[in-house]
Amino acid sequence: MAVRATEFAIAAYDVRKNYAGASEGAGLNGFDLRVAAGTVCGLLGPNGAGKTTAVRILATLLRPDSGRASVAGFDVRTQARQVRERIGLVGQYAAVDEILSGRQNLVMFGRLNHLPAAGARRRADELLERFSLADAGAKPVGAYSGGMRRRLDLAASLIVAPRVLFVDEPTTGLDPAARQEVWSAIRDLVGSGTTVLLTTQYLEEADRLADRITMLGAGRVVTEGTPEELKSAIGGDWLDLVLADPADVARAEALAVRVASGGILVDAESRRVSIPVAERTRALVTMATALGDAGIEPVDVTLRRPTLDEVFLHLTGGAENTATRTGASA
Repeated sequence: MAVRATEFAIAAYDVRKNYAGASEGAGLNGFDLRVAAGTVCGLLGPNGAGKTTAVRILATLLRPDSGRASVAGFDVRTQARQVRERIGLVGQYAAVDEILSGRQNLVMFGRLNHLPAAGARRRADELLERFSLADAGAKPVGAYSGGMRRRLDLAASLIVAPRVLFVDEPTTGLDPAARQEVWSAIRDLVGSGTTVLLTTQYLEEADRLADRITMLGAGRVVTEGTPEELKSAIGGDWLDLVLADPADVARAEALAVRVASGGILVDAESRRVSIPVAERTRALVTMATALGDAGIEPVDVTLRRPTLDEVFLHLTGGAENTATRTGASA
């Protein structure tokens, strides 16, 4: 079902922001975005694509040069105060005080947001319970794990229950268990009706959390859609080969051109050759026969759907950072 314009919690139309002396493509160059209320939108892109600039403009921390944007129904230029009253912002690094306890931090944020003392204490207890921190509420934050700190940071951003939450790189530097804790907390927020705009460097994170994903390149949207739509955008399936002998990687790569429907990705370190294929069964049989004739015995052969990482590399041209491309162009 199509979403009516009034249902967009975040909207941007041809937003532009250029920085004096910056390299070509820096900032925003016609940025468009629509985020439905009560959903998670993942904002992805390589360094310098404009993610941070977009978030700063939407959070009223930076004025655009031109274009229009609204958050929670209010214009970011002309109604900045109303926007700020309805948003929360979680940066890359926890903004809590390590000496104070978790509860003391939340009470302090409540008071800074003009809650009365009793109301701040009550809200702190509610949030500690909501983020499974009640048992640690009396402990100094310096004793918290990384995941606990990020959950406390999320809790602090919700002191005034924002309708829209901007979350910038929420799990950078966290171990897998801590990342799972933060993901669970974000899902709970969305379940209660909060709209989340998430920037992340982890494609897995966007795949797990986002209802829709917007990919940026050079300050404008490269593509957008659900995770499954984006995976389908580069077409077909992928055939993964893992070789036992590093010397066989180049040979297998040369043979893979026979079945590839797009650019082949090679990870020399893991001895993996990833081949996009249009006809999975025929490609598997053809490749297995070619490998056998060449005397190459792979450690593993897998047919799978494409990942968001491959979509990202394909659309942003960043494959050279982690792998090499060969074969036909997609």
